[in-house]
Amino acid sequence: MEQLKNKKLFLLDLDGTIYLGDKIIDGSIEFLNEIKRRGNDYVFLTNNSSRSGEVYVDKLKKMGIEAKEEEIMTSGKATILYINSIKKNAKVFLLGTPSLEKEFEESGIRLIRDRSEKPDYVVFGFDKTLTYDKMWMACDFILDGATYIATHPDLNCPLPGGKFMIDTGSFLKAIEASIERKPDIIVGKPSKFIIDIIKNEYDVDYEDMVMFGDRLYTDILGANNAGVDSALVFSGETTKKSYEESDIKATYLLDSVKDLF
Repeated sequence: MEQLKNKKLFLLDLDGTIYLGDKIIDGSIEFLNEIKRRGNDYVFLTNNSSRSGEVYVDKLKKMGIEAKEEEIMTSGKATILYINSIKKNAKVFLLGTPSLEKEFEESGIRLIRDRSEKPDYVVFGFDKTLTYDKMWMACDFILDGATYIATHPDLNCPLPGGKFMIDTGSFLKAIEASIERKPDIIVGKPSKFIIDIIKNEYDVDYEDMVMFGDRLYTDILGANNAGVDSALVFSGETTKKSYEESDIKATYLLDSVKDLF
């Protein structure tokens, strides 16, 4: 466990790891303070594409956590970085929240909102304004040749009290059932791409990083895919029983982040 404590860069999932919904998980502030006290760094890494980094900064501040926008990597932000790295001024049909739409447009990406133009990409993110027409247009654009990108594959979003909200991955399965297409690219965890971006930003080696998360098929599998150590916490989606039944294994197991220091 001492080796875990001395990692140079902690990749920290948010919902289910640092907080649940709008409630901070006990011990999170002390955990973050101890990382900094030891001279190490952390990045908040979340598959939730519904909010921008700025929104997360405000949310964390209300919970007593002082964070900088550059310390937050959302799957939405990573998707923007990916698209802009391969095509400037790309045309995108985006299924996402108004916050995500704003983030895309501010980066120089042009959003397509109807059938009058064909997009270069269809991007499926977390979208509470999702409609039948949006799903239908997405399917048509994909079949017409647009590159199909998903910000993240999570099936559910954990809420306080053991409840869950349906998440993007569940809708990806609906599209697959309809047009027999999976996303061409999944940017968020378990893709290693989002971890590679952070590695390059902080100029650290994979062995000096560790991923903390509550989900096996995104957080832990993403770390495994990137060759990074992982710490599974049982404060969110994964139970000890479901972990025992899974083929995906973490390097370390903790009840919550409170247990590390």
